[in-house]
Amino acid sequence: MAGHSKWKQIKHRKAAADAKRGQAFTKLIKEITVAARHGGDPAGNARLRSAIEAERAANMPSDNIDRAIKKGTGELEGVTYEEVVYEAYGPGGAAIMIQVTTDNLNRTVAEIRHMFSRFGGNLGAPNSVAWLFDKKGQIYLDATRYDEDAVMEAALDAGAEDVVRESDQFVITTQPGDLHAVVDALRARNIQPVESELALKPKNTVTVQGPDAARLIKLVDALEELEDVAKVFSNFDIDAETLAAVSG
Repeated sequence: MAGHSKWKQIKHRKAAADAKRGQAFTKLIKEITVAARHGGDPAGNARLRSAIEAERAANMPSDNIDRAIKKGTGELEGVTYEEVVYEAYGPGGAAIMIQVTTDNLNRTVAEIRHMFSRFGGNLGAPNSVAWLFDKKGQIYLDATRYDEDAVMEAALDAGAEDVVRESDQFVITTQPGDLHAVVDALRARNIQPVESELALKPKNTVTVQGPDAARLIKLVDALEELEDVAKVFSNFDIDAETLAAVSG
């Protein structure tokens, strides 16, 4: 999934600026609150641990993290959020999975439909594109900092399924339950991930070119800007030069 991973790499470069925005903090708080419903101890809750690590990477104060956990476990009163996954096709026939955390589904779906109306594509029925993706753990590393053989050895020894280099990043894929064990193994060898997440990895990719590529990237960016949208995954493959140009 070269194109999609390259797109994530571009998003990483924008992360420092994005993390300063209140909207980014709001999304992180929502994720940790929802994750904590399944238990407030990150040692036994992989999703919560991922959420906490993401919040710390964004320099969120510990007090905010603690309050979000307590709202999720019910120790503090908080907003009731629903989690929904919308499936869609975007410009160029790219399949899109949109993970949503919201307190108002009517508002959220109206906002999402508006983005598809603006940039192209349409929402699909349940399971219309979900079968095109597998749930995986994914870890992203700065390839300019680490030796490829060392990364490969550390990751595979820890149980990773695959390690690939895409431009100046390594993408490590794991089974969902192995994600944090692999992250810990990398850190034990002084290899620090840029990001780790539970992701929807496409089984195959769809090449998108020209105007469709530009509209698709604008659509995905617009969806991610929506406050209720937690994550967006797609199976597009756009060449790196075009991707950089339309994401600049």
